[in-house]
Amino acid sequence: MHVLITGGSRGIGAATARLAGARGWSVSVNYVSNAAAADEVVAQVRAAGGKAVAIQGDAAVEADITAMWDAAEAAFGPVTGFVNNAGIVAPGSPVAEMPTDRIEGIFRLNVLGAFLGLREAARRMSKSRGGTGGSIVNLSSMAATLGAPNEYVDYAASKGAVDTMTIGLSKELGPEGVRVNGVRPGLIETDIHASGGEPDRAWRMGVTSPMGRPGTAEEVGEAIVWLLSDAASYATGTTIAVSGGR
Repeated sequence: MHVLITGGSRGIGAATARLAGARGWSVSVNYVSNAAAADEVVAQVRAAGGKAVAIQGDAAVEADITAMWDAAEAAFGPVTGFVNNAGIVAPGSPVAEMPTDRIEGIFRLNVLGAFLGLREAARRMSKSRGGTGGSIVNLSSMAATLGAPNEYVDYAASKGAVDTMTIGLSKELGPEGVRVNGVRPGLIETDIHASGGEPDRAWRMGVTSPMGRPGTAEEVGEAIVWLLSDAASYATGTTIAVSGGR
């Protein structure tokens, strides 16, 4: 399998890349700015037994998305697994105090970028268009169901859009040999919390989950890799919560 992962240089994307490498898969690791981190993930994938290449590109920019797919195909042939992972969050804020540029930035990547990535996947993976079929996994969030009041309602709304993309595209692409599913992480130990201004948020809130702790990027990656694999061959149009019961 050849897997393309957007935002693959850190967090859940990087963990998924390493797990894919352990299965002997080829992995195209997309990153936007941190080349050193992407190169480290590439080395880890290779050490685990897979093949890997780092591909720079902004997953919110149409031209970069197209170039990213071109580079992935040039490296390892047709993409058969697409992990639509790139996403951002902003510091916690009530909606009434959110500036427009913050909301636009989150929706530009988390919604428009995610949708354009899916459009490219549909164009290239569909069997009627010359593709070989495969599997797509969209990264959602438990925020989509909980709403994230007083913190990240804009982020939560963006992930609600991702959930709808998963349902609709799974119905379009099922006849094309492409499965489309989602994963909905809960409070996971990654640096996305630091970018939102609360590096300890996962532990602060994770202890309130039924399992009493935050999750790890690897635990989410395991669900993603399962959905990509043939073990999930009859799963499409569903989103799995990996949230410790929260």
